[in-house]
Amino acid sequence: MRVIHEMKFVGRLASGADEWSCPTCGRRVTLRRLPDPELTVLDPGDESVVHVGVIEPDARAAAAAEQYGLGPVQEIPRPPRTPAPPGARSADVPDDADRRWLAEIGIDWDGDAAA
Repeated sequence: MRVIHEMKFVGRLASGADEWSCPTCGRRVTLRRLPDPELTVLDPGDESVVHVGVIEPDARAAAAAEQYGLGPVQEIPRPPRTPAPPGARSADVPDDADRRWLAEIGIDWDGDAAA
């Protein structure tokens, strides 16, 4: 079983991105939400563990998180991806399987009700 570190919300930056910090290993990220999502790793911390960010969840997100044994998960920062080659599907756009998983944990990627 992988080790899980809980990241704490630090605050919203002037750019509109949220800053998150892991008190266990020092990982720090900024996370910009839709419509232009972006994750920037400021300090990688321990990259061998799973990092989750916990904020006030709704009931659906809390139930999905409990199913995975993680607590009330709302956002899960991921490492940045490299851009897709020209003509390829963008690596920043989740496919159907990713969208189902995001909906399961209460993240509404497209701004509509999670499926």
